[in-house]
Amino acid sequence: MADIDAGAAKGPQRPRPISPHLQIYKPMLTMVMSILHRVTGAALYFGMLVIAWWLIAAASGPNAYANVEWFIGSLIGRVVLFGFTWALIHHALGGVRHLIWDTLRGFEPADREFLTLASLIGSIALTFIIWAVGYLAMGGPR
Repeated sequence: MADIDAGAAKGPQRPRPISPHLQIYKPMLTMVMSILHRVTGAALYFGMLVIAWWLIAAASGPNAYANVEWFIGSLIGRVVLFGFTWALIHHALGGVRHLIWDTLRGFEPADREFLTLASLIGSIALTFIIWAVGYLAMGGPR
């Protein structure tokens, strides 16, 4: 009995299972959109800082408001606002998609792909529509 190796007493060694990760899974549109839903949620957090800056500047007086208006009127400011608008619409439509899933509908592969593609295309289209209406309401680009 003394000849028995301590490792052999445990039985044959089997390789440990490898946890699934992104190198194993084939990227699907629903997976990418799930990640993008989280990214847009984080972007909305930072976009709210711009809105808070705008509100604080509006309450602080004309000089502070002029600084915010200058930033928002710049190319970078408009890109930030456009991205914030898209993130807000995309995150909202992603929430609607999840609400549909909460009713136990849309889980078939074709339905999942349709809902995912609809939220992506819808968010892009609605963002452009909102900006076009906004520009028209302002009398065109300045």
